[in-house]
Amino acid sequence: MPQRLYLASPSRLYAFQSCPRAYRFGYLDRPRPQARPQRAHTSVGLSVHNVLRDFWDLPADKRTPQGVREALRAAWIPVGFRDDGQSARWRQKVTEEVIDYLRGIDRDAEPRGIERTVSLRTDVLGLTGRVDRIDERGEELVIVDYKTSRRPLHPDSARTSLALAFYAAAASRLLRRPCFEVELHHIPSGEVIRHRHTAESLDRKLAEADSIARDARRADQRYADLGPDAPDFAPTPSALCRWCDYRAHCPEGQREGPEQSDWAALEPDERS
Repeated sequence: MPQRLYLASPSRLYAFQSCPRAYRFGYLDRPRPQARPQRAHTSVGLSVHNVLRDFWDLPADKRTPQGVREALRAAWIPVGFRDDGQSARWRQKVTEEVIDYLRGIDRDAEPRGIERTVSLRTDVLGLTGRVDRIDERGEELVIVDYKTSRRPLHPDSARTSLALAFYAAAASRLLRRPCFEVELHHIPSGEVIRHRHTAESLDRKLAEADSIARDARRADQRYADLGPDAPDFAPTPSALCRWCDYRAHCPEGQREGPEQSDWAALEPDERS
């Protein structure tokens, strides 16, 4: 009998690939272990994504710096900051970054999709995700993914991203238009990292997703048979353990050093 499709998102595949222990905590354990409270950099990222989504719903005469300031004031998530003063300072900083970014785009060119859910099937996998923005440029579609990290983007980030390749392949099938161009837009700096896929490179990325899905499905089945004693969920200790949402439940991760403060990604000089 053919196996059922493994249903996943790019983030689920990435979680399994990066740390099986954290994947188990987040996707398999029931009840799910309590995750730590949201950090400030996550609040910043969510606030920015929400404003860049809602920007396109504004009337043309409101797509102005003042309109963005009002939108970000309403969308701001003041969670994870040291205090109200730090939150207010970062809201002002992020507001100016978003305004500068939007000055560099054609605000009259309506995207083909904003936070559009896309999906596709392979022989192994049913993959679903949400695209920040799909632009229509000439006869082709272009995938745009916003990044809000304080760290610069790696030049190869767009080329190696499994999620971006999936978005391109899925958008092309859904909207029946060619889609090979993928872009990462770094909001803090305005930098854009581009990569142009080919049909062959998209196929290779989907094959990579299938490979991860096969491994995850085997691990999921062993978890169903053995529970937390299944041998497939060893942690992958690294410096990232200091940021992990499930650190409190992982002794190996705790040995990687003290936990970072809630705002450490925004204020490097205040890291633990």
